[in-house]
Amino acid sequence: MIDRASPATPPAPAAAAEKPWGGRFDGPTDAFVEEFTASVAFDRRLYAHDIQGSIAHATMLAAVGVLSAAERDAIVAGLEAIRADIEAGRFPWSVQLEDVHMNIESALTARIGEVGKKLHTARSRNDQVATDIRLWLREEIDRLTGMLDRLLHALVDLAEREADTVLPGFTHLQAAQPVSFGHHLLAWFEMLLRDRERLQDCRKRTDALPLGAGALAGTSFPIDRALTARLLGFARICENSLDAVADRDFAIEFTACAALMMVHFSRMAEEMVLWSSQQFGFIELADAFCTGSSMMPQKKNPDVPELVRGKSGRVLGHLLALLTLMKSQPLAYNKDNQEDKEPLFDTADTLRGCLRAFGDLVPTMQVKRARMREAARAGFTTATDFADYLVRLGIPFRDAHAVVGAAVRLAVERDCELKDLSLAELQALDARIDERVYASLDVDAALAARAHRGGTAPAQVRAACAAARTRIAAA
Repeated sequence: MIDRASPATPPAPAAAAEKPWGGRFDGPTDAFVEEFTASVAFDRRLYAHDIQGSIAHATMLAAVGVLSAAERDAIVAGLEAIRADIEAGRFPWSVQLEDVHMNIESALTARIGEVGKKLHTARSRNDQVATDIRLWLREEIDRLTGMLDRLLHALVDLAEREADTVLPGFTHLQAAQPVSFGHHLLAWFEMLLRDRERLQDCRKRTDALPLGAGALAGTSFPIDRALTARLLGFARICENSLDAVADRDFAIEFTACAALMMVHFSRMAEEMVLWSSQQFGFIELADAFCTGSSMMPQKKNPDVPELVRGKSGRVLGHLLALLTLMKSQPLAYNKDNQEDKEPLFDTADTLRGCLRAFGDLVPTMQVKRARMREAARAGFTTATDFADYLVRLGIPFRDAHAVVGAAVRLAVERDCELKDLSLAELQALDARIDERVYASLDVDAALAARAHRGGTAPAQVRAACAAARTRIAAA
């Protein structure tokens, strides 16, 4: 899902693309090597953040007297004009200029002359790219958090609406106990709210300024990193120049947060796929989120949940790729780190797409309440409530467990539900059983009985929904 927009115009010829580092070299770079080492095809998406960082850097250099006010103004005006060209699609990206940074700097010099060459004073591409990525990721986390909030609210709204809807809860994918469908949806909510908290925690560690670290050792110029941090809205500066340019922990942490969220999405998707099947029939997905079969006219395939489930694999792979990328690198910066961007960008793109898909899908799910209730009544889901009834008669739980197990075995032999067994049949298992036992076998009573905080009683579900909305706002 990486944005690889085609250049608005053909790349500049090699002769016109003078290398900014070429003074050390006698011969030209091999054409294949230029192509192999270039990153502009994917890092151009950082253009706005690169320009934002450069404007702040120029402003800081002028504040400390390294640039004059006129030089600063010329640089800022030139960068803003370049930004306008890029956004209008008329900027000539060049592979020979390697990356987004050199493309913009070269264009700036071409536009405003020698003053443009002063912009890179007290700066390296190492601290420049680290700053760009942090600016981009900070913004991306904010965007993703907003989309996640939308999904969280959709889940709470649906959970509140379905607080009284009875669903068979499962363990080992076998009917276990009746639960409120709203309660089940709030379990999804809890997973995703923790994901939101992790994203916000990751943002805190992303929100540190590397600029000023130079290539690895800082700079001899009298820079004001605190001023640059304020101009760019960073909460703090990176305290060690080596770490500032070599660190990609923040990118790995974001990808880890995204991977865990995608695991949660995958589990949600799996349940949507199961529930929408004819065998379960608990929900129906809107036509907008399904496709048909080219051969079988009756099919309505849950493609969106299936794709979300499948896309979890690519994000898990990106996490492993970034961990592997960093595991053997000595300090400080190494060219390996060029490989951090595509996995990072695709992780954010994939997560954004899945958040939109589920944010649109969840409010449109059609809940088949009668089918859920029918399924909840089957499979002896109130057996535990039967045992609890016996415990209230003074029977130790383990003995009660054995009595109910015998009752279930009898119901299996009779091919009926527990409630269909006669009182005489039940009393043959334990004489203390009386008519009140049948109330314990009612699924609505089973739901209502679990009226503690965190329980599945409809009243508790509604209270949890009200609390959930407050928790979203406070997160």
